[in-house]
Amino acid sequence: MKCKPKLGLSVFIFFFYLAAVTSDLDSDRRALVAIRKSVRGRPLLLWNMSASSPCSWHGVYCAAGRVTELRLPGNGLFGSLPIGGIGNLTQLQTLSLRFNSLSGPIPSDFSNLVLLRYLYLQGNAFSGEIPSFLFTLPNIIRINLGENRFSGRIPDNVNSATRLATLYLQRNQLTGPIPEITITLQQFNVSSNQLNGSIPNSLSGFPAAVFEGNTLCGKPLNPCEGIAPSESPNSPPPPGKKDSDKLSAGAIAGIVIGCVVGLLLLLLLLFCLCCRKKKKEETVPSTNAQRTVAAPTTSTAAIPKETVVDVPPASGAVSKDLIFFVKSFGTFDLDGLLKASAEVLGKGTVGSSYKASFDHGLVVAVKRLRDVVVPEKDFRERLQVLGSMSHANLVTLIAYYFSRDEKLLVFEYMSRGSLSALLHGNKGNGRTPLNWETRAGIALGAARAISYLHSRDSTTSHGNIKSSNILLSNSYEAKVSDYGLAPIISSTSAPNRIDGYRAPEVTDARKISQKADVYSFGVLILELLTGKSPTHQQLNEEGVDLPRWVQSVTEQQSPSDVFDPELTRYETEGNENLTRLLKIGMSCTAQYPDSRPSMAEVTRLIEEVSRSSGSPNPVSD
Repeated sequence: MKCKPKLGLSVFIFFFYLAAVTSDLDSDRRALVAIRKSVRGRPLLLWNMSASSPCSWHGVYCAAGRVTELRLPGNGLFGSLPIGGIGNLTQLQTLSLRFNSLSGPIPSDFSNLVLLRYLYLQGNAFSGEIPSFLFTLPNIIRINLGENRFSGRIPDNVNSATRLATLYLQRNQLTGPIPEITITLQQFNVSSNQLNGSIPNSLSGFPAAVFEGNTLCGKPLNPCEGIAPSESPNSPPPPGKKDSDKLSAGAIAGIVIGCVVGLLLLLLLLFCLCCRKKKKEETVPSTNAQRTVAAPTTSTAAIPKETVVDVPPASGAVSKDLIFFVKSFGTFDLDGLLKASAEVLGKGTVGSSYKASFDHGLVVAVKRLRDVVVPEKDFRERLQVLGSMSHANLVTLIAYYFSRDEKLLVFEYMSRGSLSALLHGNKGNGRTPLNWETRAGIALGAARAISYLHSRDSTTSHGNIKSSNILLSNSYEAKVSDYGLAPIISSTSAPNRIDGYRAPEVTDARKISQKADVYSFGVLILELLTGKSPTHQQLNEEGVDLPRWVQSVTEQQSPSDVFDPELTRYETEGNENLTRLLKIGMSCTAQYPDSRPSMAEVTRLIEEVSRSSGSPNPVSD
């Protein structure tokens, strides 16, 4: 009988907790409804408003009975965000509204999002000043506000965000100087704004590309006028400079004696170093032999074990380790990379790719370049440009290594492999066919990445677009790889017409253009829709000149006759959108470059197709 009061109390607490959770979820639901009323877009209109829980709605993710993620990237949303909407999702940890058409300021109640870790608002039309309260959010790790219309100064309280690792503010209308930033940022970009003044010393290690398009000075850009390179604009004058004209004769004599002694010590040190270097050169063969034995013993390795990776002498500073662009994937060095367990992923026109797995669980992809034909200086400059590129649909370049004998690139590893493998691989063994929504999302993601590359400047191109260079995340989000490498690789490395993707006007693989990229992307769209490989017949592989084949079939029969049977088997109402995407692909493969659309226009057209069919885009930030 004594247990009954305890039992009653437990039941009371349970129902009280259940009521509290339900009340909180109802609050989240009301906040989402407020967003729906203020912005427009097809996915929001398809929310099932009769459902009591919003956790089943498109783009809404819950944990422990609360909304923790809101992901609606590239859904054609427009309008402004209301107060009382997102700011009331108090358990929100990830917010992704990237690549929509949202406008207006960031609502002030975003300051309530104390658990927010990832904020992705890039590619919209948000305006006004960047709110300082974003940097007071205690858990914020990544802020991406790039490609909007923000104006005013960068808030001075950036250092309040002690966990912040990524800050992207590029392509806005920001003015004034960059504030002194003392926190350690791993990714940073303020290019294409209206900023002025000197670059803080704490940011001088980033590549020049992240500061271009402003009137900034200082390392890594040109030195500021009237300021010595080793001095910062606000640094005080060296001690004693004011009284340098009043040195006594004794002080001058002391300086002379000190200089003589210092010179003698320097000569002695140089003599010792020369002796040591000579001794080391005599033992190089045995040292190299030891390093060869110590290489990975697995059957496959990121660098084959017979390769010696000592960096030879070269002009200027030579790095004997990896040069990193992004450190958020994990910390490792060249020695650790050589010792990692590895397996071959494939061989392409620019080199071989390997999967490197570290003992602590980190997995990366390593590309071993071949036939690099540019000098070291040009190679490093090209890699600095590639390392500064950041887009949700580009495979992230983590680091690189350069020596006379080895050129290695380290990328993020994509677990689902390439689009080519999914389209043309073994269709048995329980393989899941790619449906229309997935293929449309892949086409849109790849188009956005290539459009981003073309937007950098009129000379930036991919140069090697094909389905094996479209990699997929776990959520089937497309990520483009091997971008920008064509100019540094010998043209003899790539066969003529690169397996059917090369534009007819291209005769040299290194002389690429944006219009040639458009042609290759058009072939990729046709490959997605037909399921046919665009390669010319090789060995036992069946290939076809896709643009000519599609043109001939559509002229004599119905466009539906060219579609992949896997694609049309379960599609009963989507043929109109399939045909629209097919026409986009055909326009990209026009014979003459001037007749082809730009990638920005292609992206816009694919977005319209995706919105009209209600296809959800793969979500991954």
